[in-house]
Amino acid sequence: MFWVLLLLLAWAFAGTACTRLCLAAVRAAASDTDDTAVTAEAAVPAADREHRLTLYEAAFLSGGPSRVADVTMVSMARQRRLLLAHTGWATVVDPRGRDEMEQSVIRAIGPQGQSRIQPVRARAAGTEAVRRLADRLERAGLAVPDGAGTTVAAAVRQVRAAALAVAALGATALLLPLQTGTPRLLIGLWFALPLTLSLSCLVIARFEVHPYSRWASPAGLRLLGTLTRRPAGDERSFLTSVAVRGIRAIGEPELRAAFTHRDQPWRE
Repeated sequence: MFWVLLLLLAWAFAGTACTRLCLAAVRAAASDTDDTAVTAEAAVPAADREHRLTLYEAAFLSGGPSRVADVTMVSMARQRRLLLAHTGWATVVDPRGRDEMEQSVIRAIGPQGQSRIQPVRARAAGTEAVRRLADRLERAGLAVPDGAGTTVAAAVRQVRAAALAVAALGATALLLPLQTGTPRLLIGLWFALPLTLSLSCLVIARFEVHPYSRWASPAGLRLLGTLTRRPAGDERSFLTSVAVRGIRAIGEPELRAAFTHRDQPWRE
C-alpha cells in the first residue's frame, strides 16, 4: 500500500499550492479594491490626468530590476554610446551617463570600460538607483512590495510545480509492484483527482486573475496595458516594447545575440 502514501503526498502538494493561489488571488483583489482611489491619485496627478509610465518604470513593472538594466543598455546602444557585441561583451563609448540608470550601468561595467554583459546586468540591477525606482512604484501602489507575502504569479508557479509533482508521483505509483489486488486503473484515477484540482486552478487563474505579474500590482498592470495599445514605429515605441516584452522584442539579430550569448559563463 505504498502508493497510498504517494497519494497523500500528491494531495498535500496540490492542496497546499491551490490554497496558496486562492489566498493570493483574494489578497490581490482586496488590495486592488481598497487602493483604487489612492492609486489613481498617485498614478495620475491633478496636473496630468493621463499619467504615462517612464521607460524605466515600465521596464521594472514588466520584468523587474534586470529588465531595467536591459532597457538602459539597449537605449545606450541605440544611441551609439555603448557598444554591445554579439559575443556578449559591453564596451563604453561615452562615459557620461545622461541619468542615474545610465550612470549605474557605466559603473557596473567598471573603470576599464569593458565587461561581459551578464555580470553588468546583475550589478546594475542591484544598484541604489533601481531600488529607489522600486520604492517610488511601491509607494504609488503600482509595484508589488518586496517580500510582501504571496503574489499571484508566485502562487501560479507553485501550482504548476505541484501539477508536475502529482504527475510524477502518480507515474511512480503505477510503476511500483502491487502486492494487493488493487487495479492500476483505480490507482491512476485516484491520482487524477489532485492532478485535476491543480489543472483546474490554473485554468481558473488564467481566466479570472490573468495577467499576473511578479512585479506589477493590478493598478500597475492596467497602466502597462495602456502602453501596449499605443502605435509603434518610432524609437520611443521600440524601447517601450523592449521594456514590456524584454530582449525578445529586439529585432536586430546582433543586438539580441549580445544578451543571449552564453558560451562563456561569467564569475564574480
